[in-house]
Amino acid sequence: MRSLRFTAAAALVSHPQLALQSLDGMAHNLYPLLFKASYLQEQVEVVRAVLGRWPTEEFRLGALLEPSSDHPEDLRDRACRACLEACVRGLADHVLQGGSPRRLRLADLTGIRDVQVQRCPCRRALGKWGRTQLLAKTCCALQEEPLGAGPPIEVLADLFVTEGNFAAVVQALRPAGQAPLRVRCPSLRADSLSPSQLLQVLRLAGPGALRKLAVVHNVRLHAGHVRDLLRVGLPQLASLTLPTKAFDTPPACASTPGGEDPLLASIAGELSQMGQLTELGVAFSRLTGRVQTLLSPLRTPLRALDLANCALNHADMAFLADCVHAAHLEVLDLSGHNLASLYPATFFRLLGQAARTLRVLTLEECGFTDSHVNMMILGLSPCHQLRELKFLGNPLSARALRRLFTALCELPELRCVEFPVPKDCYPEGTPYPQDELAMSKFDQQKYDAIAQELRAVLLRADREDIQVSTPLFGSFDPDIQETSNELGAFLLQAFKTALENFSRALKQVE
Repeated sequence: MRSLRFTAAAALVSHPQLALQSLDGMAHNLYPLLFKASYLQEQVEVVRAVLGRWPTEEFRLGALLEPSSDHPEDLRDRACRACLEACVRGLADHVLQGGSPRRLRLADLTGIRDVQVQRCPCRRALGKWGRTQLLAKTCCALQEEPLGAGPPIEVLADLFVTEGNFAAVVQALRPAGQAPLRVRCPSLRADSLSPSQLLQVLRLAGPGALRKLAVVHNVRLHAGHVRDLLRVGLPQLASLTLPTKAFDTPPACASTPGGEDPLLASIAGELSQMGQLTELGVAFSRLTGRVQTLLSPLRTPLRALDLANCALNHADMAFLADCVHAAHLEVLDLSGHNLASLYPATFFRLLGQAARTLRVLTLEECGFTDSHVNMMILGLSPCHQLRELKFLGNPLSARALRRLFTALCELPELRCVEFPVPKDCYPEGTPYPQDELAMSKFDQQKYDAIAQELRAVLLRADREDIQVSTPLFGSFDPDIQETSNELGAFLLQAFKTALENFSRALKQVE
């Protein structure tokens, strides 16, 4: 329930001209209420003016938008383009104001959650890449203005850097002279950059304070690059995601006679220096027989581990089942491994070790068939903390899914299930795993009927709180959605370059 203070603030903000005229005489402790009320109503003039006149030393966007005793609604999932642009412009106004020295010392712009459906009135989102671009351009513009009174304002921002905004971000992070805004980066996502560009951004972004680093998709790294990246020094890093083939040995690096992998051992050594690391994502990197080398030196137990499509063998699974990390895992992805046929015992031993903590489990294309359903039920039944289960791409029939859903109703915390299209909906003899074309050719009417039956299983068990879906081509990713055009252009250029190299190689052969 909204407090009388917030109700009064909302009433004032609904008359923006009156609110603007009243700001200078407003008590400082009312500014947070005015900001949230104006953000809620999308009164961008007031949002900008409130931040332009911010009276205290700290402005923390996420904290201002989170639920409070005055207003219980959480606005952090409103990445409203109009309001966020007004925030950055208000920050620039604060810098450029004349007269007395500015009070603001820290502007924390983190805490926004990017979601698929925007609840703000304009329905237009400003994603992480757009926010990075806006802040970088604003910093560059302010570098050309005369520096006002007072020290620079430290700005905390989650950055998403690609080739498209690389130049502006570098200029913002490395001004030619003294700048009024000093950007610091607790979280960095990089895509469509060369290894040298990535290293440059990382060094400028303040690696000593970096908490999360995600290097994804079109950043072509090999193990030598990864080692150099980690040697920058990331003592506070808690979460690390690396792109496809990140542990491939570079061409110039010769293998040792005993089969050891000195580069991977060096990478593991660097990871062991990170006393805060609890999340590691290395999907689509070939790690056959090397998981122990990578994970055993870590000083802290991992809470999140993504080993999807890493070509694990029995030794890797045996290590995972018995290692110190197993009892602490909250998020685990083992997609792309034939768990049921190749190493069922070690996999279910791993599940047993993680049962007390596991919240999110992803087992896509793991070869689970109808004959494995009892085994799945047995393995999942102790996982009482499980909130999300994703097992797309497994050849399960409608009958098997009904049995599995009946068992899943017993998991008290379960809220989200992503299940495969039942194999009954495909032509008989359809091979697994499927490519995207084969995956999309199923009987939609039959699928809808089976999905309705599965939801009925949940309703009869009074589990309407469990959301079920079949996102064939992956769940919504706001970062990919926002930069899809740039990524497409990058891929086309990479394909063109590959064709040119192939053509030159043919001519040389001739």
